[in-house]
Amino acid sequence: MRKLILQMQMSVDGCVSPANGNLDWQVWGWGDRWAWDDELKGAFNAVFEGVDTILLSRKIVEEGYLDHWGRAAKNHPANPHYAFAQRVVDARKVVLTDKLKASRWERTVIASGNMADEVNSLKQQQGDKNILCIGGVGFASSLVAAGLVDEFQFFVNPTAVGCGRSVFHDTRNGHKLRLLESTGYECGVVVNRYAPI
Repeated sequence: MRKLILQMQMSVDGCVSPANGNLDWQVWGWGDRWAWDDELKGAFNAVFEGVDTILLSRKIVEEGYLDHWGRAAKNHPANPHYAFAQRVVDARKVVLTDKLKASRWERTVIASGNMADEVNSLKQQQGDKNILCIGGVGFASSLVAAGLVDEFQFFVNPTAVGCGRSVFHDTRNGHKLRLLESTGYECGVVVNRYAPI
């Protein structure tokens, strides 16, 4: 069965969305100021090589995720650091929402059924490549609460934000995770990969 990988940026103090929405806390946040070092850019591209489907929230696609990376793929076709942008374009995209009736994005379908059913159906489809999940804290939290995430990839930025939102909310039992890999990079970002226990 294919894995659902949740990929998110995180602060040193465990927030994926700071309370101060104007805080510049990420080493890279989609813009042209991409301060990741070359080794981290290579590792990020390697993740996309193992993915053939991207699960997205309605909010992130409406905020321009697919349009942004479509433009990046066109603007940087020969730059190996932007190879992932073309993979975003080429991958099958699934937007999990009951608020949209049809997709206006290329190679993108709308899944409007029960979240667990839709995700489990994607996982059971044939193929040896994984599903990458990109979305905001609310979307990610719902997937975590439903026990649908098979791997967490947290890009921990060297900034503490003071307070904010987490994707983990089980205060009774917590969330036990097994560390798969932890790699620090010259730019200050540490990528931690975990599997739920």
